[in-house]
Amino acid sequence: MRAYDVILKKRNGEKLTKEEIEFMVNGYVTGEIPDYQMAAFLMAVYFRHMDAEERAILTEVMANSGDKIDLSSIPGIKIDKHSTGGVGDKTTLVVGPIVASLGVPVAKMSGRALGHTGGTIDKLESIPGFRTSLSEEEFFENVRKIGIAVVGQTANLVPADKKIYALRDATATVDEVSLIAASIMSKKLAGGADGYVLDVKVGSGAFMKTLEQATELAQAMVGIAKSHGKKAVAVLTNMDVPLGKMVGNSLEVLEAIETLKGNGPEDFTELCLNLSAWMCHLA
Repeated sequence: MRAYDVILKKRNGEKLTKEEIEFMVNGYVTGEIPDYQMAAFLMAVYFRHMDAEERAILTEVMANSGDKIDLSSIPGIKIDKHSTGGVGDKTTLVVGPIVASLGVPVAKMSGRALGHTGGTIDKLESIPGFRTSLSEEEFFENVRKIGIAVVGQTANLVPADKKIYALRDATATVDEVSLIAASIMSKKLAGGADGYVLDVKVGSGAFMKTLEQATELAQAMVGIAKSHGKKAVAVLTNMDVPLGKMVGNSLEVLEAIETLKGNGPEDFTELCLNLSAWMCHLA
């Protein structure tokens, strides 16, 4: 099999097989396929897209490229939450404790800043002395003992996504639904949860600017989850204005604490309760 032939096939709008997708992804991770051929492949996908089966295969191959977390030793149904990101989005800091207090175990790996928005890990690390790098034993013990743990992603979790995303960022192929969905869901599958609540932001402050784009991404991610036997629901939420009143890592932590005390902004409180309800429903 040659990378040239796989690129040509997708450039011509044909459907790729599992073997062809595995060849491209695994070959790129190992260095056998150079940047310029992977860039051409990504551009072919950008213009010709992938169908639901191709997306599911791409996600699976990427998820299997590195470490996978086994949460089976933690009792109960583990539900993860993912947000596509927006200004003032600090929902994990509120939703996690709410859901954990209701008996649903929250074993969550979160990311850092993406684009103009701070990540959950960045926000937590604005708390003096807070540690987000835990051993696997500490991570599991915290979930068993207090019902919740939030940590940064391990270095070898989905290395295919790290490498492919860097190339997408440099080749103007970030905003293609199949590639976005596979990037997000490969990390979710590797994280080991039983189901996912997907908060897809739409509006001027989000990656998805229109309702049509956000709906397409939401449907793609839910489809990928279900094709791998996982529960999933997507919620489309407004990002034409910042979420809540505080923007900035430490300020958002303070607002999250006030929200947990019942003193949060109405829009932020409503969204957190909505996401929490869906997580409990799936569990």
